[in-house]
Amino acid sequence: MQEVSGQRQWTDYYPNGDFAETILNTSFDWNGIREAFVFATENDSLNAVPMLFGHLLTNTAQIFSDVRTYWSPEAVKRVTGKELKGLAKNGIIHLINSGSTTMDATAQQKGANGNPVMKPFWEITEADVKACLENTNFCPGDKGYFRCGGYSSQFKTAGQMPVTMSRVNIVKGLGPVLQIAEGYTVELDDDVHAILDKRTNPTWPTTWFVPNLNGCGAFKDVYSVMANWGANHGAISYGHIGADLITLGSMLRIPVCMHNVDDDKIFRPSAWNGFGENKESADYRACETFGPVYR
Repeated sequence: MQEVSGQRQWTDYYPNGDFAETILNTSFDWNGIREAFVFATENDSLNAVPMLFGHLLTNTAQIFSDVRTYWSPEAVKRVTGKELKGLAKNGIIHLINSGSTTMDATAQQKGANGNPVMKPFWEITEADVKACLENTNFCPGDKGYFRCGGYSSQFKTAGQMPVTMSRVNIVKGLGPVLQIAEGYTVELDDDVHAILDKRTNPTWPTTWFVPNLNGCGAFKDVYSVMANWGANHGAISYGHIGADLITLGSMLRIPVCMHNVDDDKIFRPSAWNGFGENKESADYRACETFGPVYR
């Protein structure tokens, strides 16, 4: 697991590291197919941790993104003239970062049924690699961010994939807490994507994300998910792995402050039952009582 701080201590004087970051996070390079590294940009160790969790749980490359913008259905209709449909009908979250996102997130790898997936590296084919590369551009670095240039990867995550966004935050006086949001990637029409993408930065890779809603708390609507997110970064893993992350959190004594996983899918140690019936507050008390596994 690695992280690097580039803005602006580095990028005011040297080209950016986006290309290197992209390659490290991707399941292949010029030597061929290999296991992806876990690499977080902007020295964000608290995003590197859930990236590592996701990688170890799924054996797949991880997406590092800014949780950048919430687009309501009304706003999309106002600026594009088109309505969001399907899974996107309640609004979307723009996940984007300056080129460091894995090329596996192009969603050009295909499963047995032809659906877009992100595979463990040993299942990736040369055809998958070619498709990922053909759907990725490397754009000159935006001089507003990167005064000395460099190259940023650019693509749009294609199709619909189940994904889980997570994040570790440090709360003073409490310690680490874990946030989890299961949902799906969605693909917008090219003209809609182009208009919305230019509101941020069209030289960077984009994933349009829709969290699963349950009508409660942070998941009552799409906006609330973003409003309750603890930082501007998220770690996105292929598949719905929220239940696994919750169990892992209890093992590591990291309480979960936000999730949308169905109760019947969650497993915590039976000792947690002694801390009350409210499972989330019991999680905090149990983690505090038993203390961290690693110091």
